[in-house]
Amino acid sequence: MLKVEKLLFERNITMKINRRNFVKNTSLLTLGGLVLPHSSYSIMKKGSLPKKGLKLSFEPYRLQLKHVFTLASSSRSTTPVMLTKIEFDGFIGYGEASMPPYLGETQQSAGKFLSALVLGQFSDPFCLDEILEYVDNSAPGNSAAKASVDIALHDLIGKIIGLPWHKLWGFSSENAPDTSFTIGIDTNEVIIQKVKEASEFNILKVKLGRDNDKEMIETIRSVTDVPLCVDVNQGWKDKKKALDMVFYLKEKGIVFVEQPMPKEMLDEIAWLTQNAPLPIIADEALQRLTDVQSTIGAYSGINIKLMKCTGMREAHKMITLARANQMKVMIGCMTETSCAVSAAAQLSPKADWADLDGNLLISNDPYSGMKVINGKITLNNLPGIGIY
Repeated sequence: MLKVEKLLFERNITMKINRRNFVKNTSLLTLGGLVLPHSSYSIMKKGSLPKKGLKLSFEPYRLQLKHVFTLASSSRSTTPVMLTKIEFDGFIGYGEASMPPYLGETQQSAGKFLSALVLGQFSDPFCLDEILEYVDNSAPGNSAAKASVDIALHDLIGKIIGLPWHKLWGFSSENAPDTSFTIGIDTNEVIIQKVKEASEFNILKVKLGRDNDKEMIETIRSVTDVPLCVDVNQGWKDKKKALDMVFYLKEKGIVFVEQPMPKEMLDEIAWLTQNAPLPIIADEALQRLTDVQSTIGAYSGINIKLMKCTGMREAHKMITLARANQMKVMIGCMTETSCAVSAAAQLSPKADWADLDGNLLISNDPYSGMKVINGKITLNNLPGIGIY
């Protein structure tokens, strides 16, 4: 009996020493709410880090839209993107920069920005703060190009750990919301066709902002009674007419109104938000974390898009700040492949609404990932951002 007790005592002392040494010899790194040991990769691999650093590569790609996509101020049938990869010790992370023309980025500008990055100087992919700070400070602007690196890096880390990011953040996939399906401005015949094609969706997003807004709503309501949200893309200019329109939309079963007036008309938007019977959501009014503060009190909520905020890491911070100020949160997208859409979907369990249909609007998606089943965002358990 004494021999057994001695062995148990020695084992207990050894375990305590090992735990103390582990805590002493590892510093903590926060990955957007996730805490991991610094140099976690070396710990998991039971050895020193590989001498080689991260390897970034990229190639241009052009998305073909199934239908001409018309907003309040423009139309297009294609969207240029840049597909990125980050390789490290046998793992590959995938990213994407989607660059609709109105955002001001091009494949040429993205290629120039990405070519100038020297990610090979980093030999630990878990140093997210250091790596993404370097990327962000390399040049002003280039938000979509920066997002392509951020997404690829998150995908890489998730694959090394072996878990999807919604689980790394501690989000339940059951809390992922329905996604809306976008109906662009078009003729009545095409609108009806698009609505019929979107029969599996539980909410539709309607583009407004021209002189036929009510006609579009009435046309859609003639064939479906599902909830709607509307995106005006800054198309309304008079606050009183805007308020009248919001009351009309309330009667037609609209859930919220996105960016009804030009972003520069902040006082008018604040007045509209104060008097409107529906939530007013900021879109063009913000891009990055630093823009959130200016929307507080002027809008009911914000629409976060990875291509505007430089990726998943900053989007996570924007959600935290918006929630701290009792604001609604929407996760949106551009016209994108399943790569960027699946990355955004990892954050969707913390959103009130999602508009993650960009991959469903194109005919040449090179990836598969997040699925929409019965109108609901359905996350898989593949590691990283969940694409294949």
